[in-house]
Amino acid sequence: MSDFYGELSGELNLGSDSYTIQIKVMHELAITQNVLDIALEQAEKHNAGKVIKINLVVGEMSGVVDECVQFYFGFLSKDTIASDATLSFKRIPITAHCYDCDATSPLEEFNWVCPHCHSSNIEVVGGRELYIDSMEIE
Repeated sequence: MSDFYGELSGELNLGSDSYTIQIKVMHELAITQNVLDIALEQAEKHNAGKVIKINLVVGEMSGVVDECVQFYFGFLSKDTIASDATLSFKRIPITAHCYDCDATSPLEEFNWVCPHCHSSNIEVVGGRELYIDSMEIE
């Protein structure tokens, strides 16, 4: 699983006992809510009656778990015009540019050196993406 986005907290009082409750909220929940908000806003803007499909681009470094987004989307989109929409995920690999040999290449997981010259003088240029690429509406 990915890192936590935040916490919700509150107090629970049971007679003379008081408890502090903290609930961890995965960042996929907030991301999914934003995706749904954007999709509904765009659908309304284009006078659509239904959202059919949402195509997402997700970089490997984003920490987003597709299955979590799918789960949250099913829950959050209930009773909206996006309730039957499908989500499509296009994964973008981690890519780096090497300043020593000028190559741009995908990186292997946990191997943050240039695969061509083995230099660590690199900059990540791909894999952080997270956006809606397109939508199908009717």
